[in-house]
Amino acid sequence: MPPNKLMACLALACAPVLAADRYAVDPAHTYPRLEFSHMGISTWKGQFNKTSGSVTLDRAARTGSVDIRVETSSIDFGLPAMKDFAVGADWLDPLRFPEMSFKGKVVFDGAKPAAIDGQLTLRGVTKPLRLRLVNFGCLEHPMLKREVCGADAEGELNRADFGMTLYSEGEAGKVRLTIQVEAIREG
Repeated sequence: MPPNKLMACLALACAPVLAADRYAVDPAHTYPRLEFSHMGISTWKGQFNKTSGSVTLDRAARTGSVDIRVETSSIDFGLPAMKDFAVGADWLDPLRFPEMSFKGKVVFDGAKPAAIDGQLTLRGVTKPLRLRLVNFGCLEHPMLKREVCGADAEGELNRADFGMTLYSEGEAGKVRLTIQVEAIREG
């Protein structure tokens, strides 16, 4: 190989690899919410108050990943009796399953993230789940002086698929997820 080509190859091999940006999920601005039919006459709505995790984004390569963890005991419906039911053995059962997780790959539509194709693990069962990004944006946070990205995501699942079969017939088994998430760029 001629010396100039050898030098060019070595320069490329030694060039720094640009890594994806990594973001820490901001627990003060991230709330997974769920809603489902209550006997077909109303809709129960609740949210999880303790969420953590990370997001990576490589905008140039149009790739990314998500790793989210939620404390199941942090469910809140605004009604103590409903929380008691939700944390019971027939439903979330946080004594046996203290955490649920969602891990997935970011799907881009052009230059913008549009969805997350992932795996939800709940009650020890892992199933595929697609979360559509309804909204996505990033900005320089005025107080933190770092980039913050946020999104609103939504998806649907059937709770019976995760072993929550009590009162899950028909529409009652369908759960709609909406997730407000914000994440702060690390480094």
